[in-house]
Amino acid sequence: MSALPGLLIAVPIAFNLFYGLLAWRFSYPGILREPTAAILERFRAGGSGLILLWWAFALSALAFLPIPVLAARLVPDPDLAAIGLVVGVVASVVQALGLVRWVFLVPHLARERAAGADPRTIDLVFQSFHRYLGVAVGEHLGYLGTGSWTILVALGASPVLPLWMTIAGVVIGVMLLVGALEFIGPFEPRGWSLAGILVPVGYILWSLWLIALGVLLLA
Repeated sequence: MSALPGLLIAVPIAFNLFYGLLAWRFSYPGILREPTAAILERFRAGGSGLILLWWAFALSALAFLPIPVLAARLVPDPDLAAIGLVVGVVASVVQALGLVRWVFLVPHLARERAAGADPRTIDLVFQSFHRYLGVAVGEHLGYLGTGSWTILVALGASPVLPLWMTIAGVVIGVMLLVGALEFIGPFEPRGWSLAGILVPVGYILWSLWLIALGVLLLA
């Protein structure tokens, strides 16, 4: 378990660093509310540096993968530990799959649009992949998995965690689960504003919770 504290500290720092750089260079995630043409033009203007930044961001999501594997040892109940392991690994993989479209698919669409391809076709392809890989796989399944994993670990490892860590983990996990409902049912066309607020706040708190857990394990 010696690698776990370092990963709990390093991975959320890296994830938030790349997220912040994307917010600065690409106005992410607010730019996703813009029309397809505006998104692709801004993306193309970012050049290869922006593509590499998206690649690093996707890898930072994938770097979370060993954490649920190692953190399973914190949970005394073997069944609960196994469930948490699977849920955490799935959460890492689906978020990486959602993000990696910006590395391989979006650059191609941006080039095709600049070369004069039918803008309606470009819009249809971009929005279809955005809603499937981005919203459905990366965000919806990712938030569900991350929130569920956090709750499972917080409750399962409660015998070895301070009470405040357990309570905080459950609250943060519930915030992410609610955030996963942003584009469900009647909210599908435009999104649920409350969930849209909970997600970024929840992920900041989640990052701090992971770092705090890492520091506790180092002590």
